[in-house]
Amino acid sequence: MTPQTLILIGIDLAAALVLSLGLYYRRHHRRDLVVAFLGVNVGVLAVATVLGTAEVALGLGLGIFGVLSIIRLRSSEISQREVAYYFAALAMGLMAGLPTTDPWPVGGLIVLLLVVLWAADHPAVLARSRHQVVRLDRAIADEGELRDELAERLGGQIASFTMQELDLVNDTTLVDVRYRLGASRRVSAGVR
Repeated sequence: MTPQTLILIGIDLAAALVLSLGLYYRRHHRRDLVVAFLGVNVGVLAVATVLGTAEVALGLGLGIFGVLSIIRLRSSEISQREVAYYFAALAMGLMAGLPTTDPWPVGGLIVLLLVVLWAADHPAVLARSRHQVVRLDRAIADEGELRDELAERLGGQIASFTMQELDLVNDTTLVDVRYRLGASRRVSAGVR
């Protein structure tokens, strides 16, 4: 292995630990996904390092992204946020494992990826935005009345909602709602 490869492996391992333990686990506390992120990262790093010639690099990268995309489509337990962490772990391993003569641009891109995830997933960013699936104990077919009911019950400004189920027999309404905490007030009728 070249010194550049060893430097990139070191950068990648440090970045994978920061991503999974320093960012993800400190904020979301899912131990199982820490193991998954580290496993994906180191696995991709190993495969890319062993197979990473200039001729197979592009195909290898696309193939690994494709496999993980299929895994994501078959899993219902992870959120879109967690998918972002998966792809970051994968991208870091892939970038660090491919051959290069200068490791520092790749290291810079890995740091950039960590900074973007840190900022985008920071608790202060969009801290008042919420998403809930709510089952109301009465059937409400009128959208204006439903919006008002949701705003009152959730104590926030309704940004959008989708009625998922209107059960007139059992007198319930199931709604997927996105809202903003704070003063309960109605937004314009055009937003839905």
